[in-house]
Amino acid sequence: MAVNYASVEDLRLFNSALTAQEREQAESLLAAASAKLRLTAKRYGKDLDELVKDEDYLLVVRETVANCVRRAIESYKNDTTASQTSQTALGYSVSMTYLNAGQSLYYLRNELKDLGILRQRYGGMEVYFDDTADQGD
Repeated sequence: MAVNYASVEDLRLFNSALTAQEREQAESLLAAASAKLRLTAKRYGKDLDELVKDEDYLLVVRETVANCVRRAIESYKNDTTASQTSQTALGYSVSMTYLNAGQSLYYLRNELKDLGILRQRYGGMEVYFDDTADQGD
């Protein structure tokens, strides 16, 4: 069994106090959040278990996993959290975009960038140059 990168105590330290029901949810979500981060790192060619040997890196990973679990717990508690709302009048139309509609664990792009898992790629490709085009037929 793989190691959890954060604990219920970390949730309390990084975020706020948990109720008994939230503690129960957090215990199961922490294992899933750690596994999800480990798989995401592996997809980008990083060995997270090797990287967390650095204590500073481990602290950032603990905070990231705790924030991920806290977002999931908040979405369970308040499933009407909308990040965008639109309303019209006479034709009656309402449109909402929910913050975490699936109520699942997710990591933000900036969190993955802070951990060095997700990096911006750069490069170029010459589209107009072709060696075979100037052979003179």
